[in-house]
Amino acid sequence: MAGGGGVGGVGGGGVGGGAPSSLGLTPPMWYHRDLSRAAAEELLARAGRDGSFLVRDSESVSGAYALCVLFQKHVHTYRILPDDEGFLAVQTSQGVQPKRFKTLPELVLLYLQPNQGLVTTLLYPVDREETAVNDDRDYSDGEDEKPPLPPRSASTSTPPGPDTPTDSSPAANGLSTISHEYLKGSYALDLEAVKQGACMLPHLNKTLVSSCKRLNGEVDKVLSGLEILSKVFDQQSAFMVSKMIQQSVNQGGDQELENLVTKLAILKDLLSSIEKKALKALQDMSLSSPCSPPPLSTRHSKAIPVQAFEVKLDVYLAELTKIGKSQKHTLSVDVEGGRLVVMKKVKDSQEDWTNFTHDKIRQLIKSQRVQNKLGIVFEKEKDKSQRKDFIFASAKKREAFCQLLQLMKNKHSNQDEPDMISVFIGTWNMGSVPAPKSVGSWVLCRGLGKTLDEMTVTIPHDLYVFGTQENSVCDREWVESLRATLKEQTELDYKPIAVQTLWNIKIAVLVKPEHENRISHVGVSSVKTGIANTLGNKGAVGVSFMFNGTSFGFVNCHLTSGNEKIARRNQNYLDILRLLSLGDKQLSSFDISLRFTHLFWLGDLNYRLDMDIQEILNYINRKEFDPLLKVDQLNLEREKNKVFLRFAEEEISYPPTYRYERGSRDTYVWQKQKATGMRTNVPSWCDRILWKSYPETHMVCNSYGCTDDIVTSDHSPVFATFEVGVTSQFVSKKGLPKSSEQAYIEFESIEAIVKTASRTKFFIEFYSTCLEEFKKSYENDSQSSDNVNFLRVGWSNKQLTTLKPLLSEIEYLQDQHLLLTVKSLDGYESYGECVLALKSMIGSTAQQFHTYLSHRGEETGNIRGSMRVRVPAERMGTRERLYEWISVDKDETGGPKGKSTLLARTGHEYVKPSLARKQLGELGKVSEEGERSGKEDATTRSKQDSLESDPAVCKNSYNNPAYYILEGVPNQSAAAMSPELLPSPSSANPQAAKAPPSSSATRAKPSSGALGPSHPRRPTVGHPVRTISEEGSSEDDGGGCGAGVQAGSGAGVGSTLNRPPPDFPPPPLPKGALEMVAEAPFPKPRPLYPDLAEVRIPASKPNAPSAAVEGLRRGGGGAGALDDQSCSVLQMAKTLSESEFPGQPPRAPSAPPPVRVQGLGLGLDACRTFPPRNPITESIAEDLPEEALWGSSSSSLSVGESSVGEWLQRLGLERYEEGLLHNGWDDLEFLSDITEEDLEEAGVLDPAHKRILLESLRQQQQQQK
Repeated sequence: MAGGGGVGGVGGGGVGGGAPSSLGLTPPMWYHRDLSRAAAEELLARAGRDGSFLVRDSESVSGAYALCVLFQKHVHTYRILPDDEGFLAVQTSQGVQPKRFKTLPELVLLYLQPNQGLVTTLLYPVDREETAVNDDRDYSDGEDEKPPLPPRSASTSTPPGPDTPTDSSPAANGLSTISHEYLKGSYALDLEAVKQGACMLPHLNKTLVSSCKRLNGEVDKVLSGLEILSKVFDQQSAFMVSKMIQQSVNQGGDQELENLVTKLAILKDLLSSIEKKALKALQDMSLSSPCSPPPLSTRHSKAIPVQAFEVKLDVYLAELTKIGKSQKHTLSVDVEGGRLVVMKKVKDSQEDWTNFTHDKIRQLIKSQRVQNKLGIVFEKEKDKSQRKDFIFASAKKREAFCQLLQLMKNKHSNQDEPDMISVFIGTWNMGSVPAPKSVGSWVLCRGLGKTLDEMTVTIPHDLYVFGTQENSVCDREWVESLRATLKEQTELDYKPIAVQTLWNIKIAVLVKPEHENRISHVGVSSVKTGIANTLGNKGAVGVSFMFNGTSFGFVNCHLTSGNEKIARRNQNYLDILRLLSLGDKQLSSFDISLRFTHLFWLGDLNYRLDMDIQEILNYINRKEFDPLLKVDQLNLEREKNKVFLRFAEEEISYPPTYRYERGSRDTYVWQKQKATGMRTNVPSWCDRILWKSYPETHMVCNSYGCTDDIVTSDHSPVFATFEVGVTSQFVSKKGLPKSSEQAYIEFESIEAIVKTASRTKFFIEFYSTCLEEFKKSYENDSQSSDNVNFLRVGWSNKQLTTLKPLLSEIEYLQDQHLLLTVKSLDGYESYGECVLALKSMIGSTAQQFHTYLSHRGEETGNIRGSMRVRVPAERMGTRERLYEWISVDKDETGGPKGKSTLLARTGHEYVKPSLARKQLGELGKVSEEGERSGKEDATTRSKQDSLESDPAVCKNSYNNPAYYILEGVPNQSAAAMSPELLPSPSSANPQAAKAPPSSSATRAKPSSGALGPSHPRRPTVGHPVRTISEEGSSEDDGGGCGAGVQAGSGAGVGSTLNRPPPDFPPPPLPKGALEMVAEAPFPKPRPLYPDLAEVRIPASKPNAPSAAVEGLRRGGGGAGALDDQSCSVLQMAKTLSESEFPGQPPRAPSAPPPVRVQGLGLGLDACRTFPPRNPITESIAEDLPEEALWGSSSSSLSVGESSVGEWLQRLGLERYEEGLLHNGWDDLEFLSDITEEDLEEAGVLDPAHKRILLESLRQQQQQQK
């Protein structure tokens, strides 16, 4: 478990100031300055003896301490608070006189004596671990013998332009040395003078004058620059300004410091009044002068030309007889004119075309399985619509078309405020060399990887965020160069919102001029993580702001370099997460990963590839990146939940961006001779962009790649673009709610499992922008523990307060989120935080929620409960958002009956069983005749409702904390675990054992680019990207229990089949789990949700118990991954699951809930940590009709993609499956119409193979006749 740090840790203020006085020059070894509560509990658990103790900084009160004592396997925490006089005392019950001490060692000395009121006498101090000094040597990627100095050019507080706010304070520039010299020597001379009666401190005065010499010069420059403005607009202050400028030339010596203070006072008065006086003067002038033309910055960007797309109409077999062969169409998008023209050739020279205005295009429906297929729903007559499906030349063309249509909709919308904006994120380690004259390919996302289509590449984004490392260019010059580049590409004058610099790490945010007034609450911050956390050569800079009603955070970091320094990089991340001061200050209980609706984290993260250099180069030459991504350190650390908990990253499809030979992109330079020997820097994806969004918000990554023509640095610039949902500052049309129209947020119950050895009481704090102030619950009224390292706490309805939102409109509430933090009564410290979306909680009946708790970047438990948001009928009106206009079609293969259109879930980490019935949007109107899909939707809802009403479905996976393993913590019950706790053949689910194998489940398709354990295949658009620890989707989750399916790793988008929702803990282990984990080919990932594979359940082997105990630790998958001092997963799963439901029939802890596996079963790989041995390219759910998902015995496979795959396998030509599917040939019956030309377009170029395929299809047609 990675240890965080207290509020007063290094660089955090608080205790840092008071520690020396209360601890002396050498702090005692039992004092752990920078230690989190969770890490303290782990250290005490390892100590294992009653009376073991340590002191750490308090996480809740700055300047306070926490005394942690182990007694009877539980950790007891006592707060040590300073009073007004600086004395320390242990916090006592009301009425008890506290004992006061001058220093912390004196306090501890008393409690080393027996009978002093603690739960036990302090007996065994737990010492801190000293870090080796040489480990702190962290220089610039090992290329420099010493760290670079901070830039000597303009201070970081100098604004880069007239529109830019002031940034951070200057980096250390040697002035601290002057102060040190005074404290070391000169102050003794002043002390001697004071003893002799002197009233002046000449040496201190001299020190201050020296320190302020540069400031004096800067103030003179500012006053000189403002002199003319003061003469024009503020004659009253102009005289004083001129006088001070003259005096400063002549004055010096003893009066210099006094003179500086006077100048600062004049400057303050001038700056605070000049703008108002200038405004008044200009207003007076405007009354007598003609109107001036609008400034250049208000110009609109260049008009978007009409774009044409060549497509094929996708039709079903039944319709082929009517219209002949599938026809080619042209779709022309006129963004400026607001219309779409659909044109098809009828005869040689004749064309049939139809015009659709923007308001007649009802919906776009993206096929999730066929990435270049799109359904368009047109309005024909009133309340009638027609759907047409088109096949585009490529997935990229489909995305370009959708983007243009969204732009058209937005441009002609009657909404004043946008629902969605586009964001460009760029990160680049510039290698301490100025950028080339043109960086156009960077801002236009041209290069390698997932790039934008040329039709849309020049469309301006709303926000541009540039993060750079080793950037030696001064702020003003850098921002102006970025603005010039953007103007050249977009013809717009982008406005700088904020610039923040730490040494050579910079972040700059620019916004379209039309959005400038939508930005508010801008904040900047920085954190140093260089040598001893005091040098800024490594660290992070951050910017935060509100865009209307949506909060954004951006972090640009440069982490520790070196192939082997993974732990240091992890700690850098945790330090930044804890110490970066961004966002709403009221949310100080939450780290920055929960403070923003959308948080983007970019930079040179410096994680490397753990593979031999020659193997890496061979894979890169073959453009095979999947094996490399499996050994990418960042992916591996994310799997173990060490860093970036529940962040997302788009799939990487470009070569490593480091370390190139400068001047070209043809050669990686991986060796450098150093004084200490040869240093190796293997090619790696050091430069990354990740993000984390609140649940049920809109976020789609449209591009992620790197340039291939910017060669000045040894790193290539990386870019990503995002489509982001935003909310407006809501104004109620009905005013503030009356008491009869008040909305309420009501909780029926809440239960949490917290990873802690403490047994204190807890309460919950609720925060939200929709609340006037934060609210607190009463203390929990139920508490139990079946394992010393976990505590289950519960609150009934009477302990939970009803919350009253500021506004009661459903349109406002469905965009709101609620932040929860579980705090202890003994120390008021947080034990875990989470975020809930109100959108799915709106209704008259209570809805279930279930999600994870985290604290300081670590998972600390999970929380579930029941709540509802009651909205009065008068406030129920809402509207469709622009991003809801595009949906994702989980289309089943086969005829029209298989077509159902369900919106993609937009929540990332939030679990809600009945979400499907609450999705907004007109899904009932998206069928070919306007009716078919609505029936499918109703069928789907009825199935889900019936499942949700079955309580048996939802038992036993709620509180199974099998993945919460305290690494290295002793557990006495593990060694004595009896054989009956382990699975046996008789404990298996009989239905699962008898279930026949599905043909699609047993068939393993060729994986065209699986990312393996580090990255499940990411969806390209319209569907939220799954993060490493969120393997679920919950349209079909039926309450979220039971066995699940890991996101597919092939060419398609991972979908669901009986999969648990994103943030559920894993269900109890199936019977074959012990052997499977021991066999797992990939040794490191934490247990994830399983993939369905063949239905084979082997008998347990004799060595199964040891394999389970050794293999199922979080972060370990192979034998030997767990030492014998760790907790038993099976023990915890049994005790915590079975104790909650004592009334149910007894079964082995590893048996899966029977309802969830009926008809499908769990296979050999069912609890395997992925990747499975046979990765399934497409999700099984897409190959089955709706009935098959729930085990209907009458269901059968549709003739679809699986049949095409089996047909190709039989012919030995399965290599062409991906190309055929990509071009829309996904049905054997539809394939009968295929021509040689079509086969060539699908990649079948071998004449012999073409003959084999066409002959086989002809034979099948004859057999059918």
